[in-house]
Amino acid sequence: MKINEDSNDTNDSPPTVYLGRSRKIQPLAYFIFTTRWLQLPLYLGLILAQCVYVYHFWVELLDLIGAVMGNKEALEHTLDAVSIEGAAPPRKIGETTIMLVVLGLIDVVMISNLLIMVIIGGYETFVSRMNLEGHPDQPEWLSHVNATVLKVKLSTAIIGISSIHLLKTFINANAYDEKTILAQTGIHIVFLLSAIAIAYSDRLMSRHGAHESDH
Repeated sequence: MKINEDSNDTNDSPPTVYLGRSRKIQPLAYFIFTTRWLQLPLYLGLILAQCVYVYHFWVELLDLIGAVMGNKEALEHTLDAVSIEGAAPPRKIGETTIMLVVLGLIDVVMISNLLIMVIIGGYETFVSRMNLEGHPDQPEWLSHVNATVLKVKLSTAIIGISSIHLLKTFINANAYDEKTILAQTGIHIVFLLSAIAIAYSDRLMSRHGAHESDH
């Protein structure tokens, strides 16, 4: 990159920034383009949120192990974590209680996966290239990521998270009224239809782009 500094130019217009040999960009446009780095603190904040989820995961897992081993404090914390407002809390660790705790841990993992997709995919798409081509740990989806693909991935992850919450509701169906169960089911269906619509729109746009390239 270089800046054109013509000593014979008598006007007061700002210099032009050159990118490569033939491409050039005006200073105002280059400044606006550079402001994409303002998103960097947002992604760093999501990384901190990821750390909080990791800490929460291990607290819940250690409490579950402690409850199974007979630790009273861990047992109380685990039973409180799976209890539902308005319903009788469980008194002992059983298969249902363990299943609910494990579903909660899976929920944390899926949200963590969602954060990873937002952090890596968003940074790659909107801030700067990571140049991970050829790296053995490069995510498969990152090689062809764009804004639309990222939306589809995020929609799929949200559907998975919604499925976990809906399953937890079905397990404790006797503690919820019919309206609550129907409302959660309806919300899950809306997420599913939204993901299908986004994926279908991406497919139409891909076909349209391929058709234009043929001509």
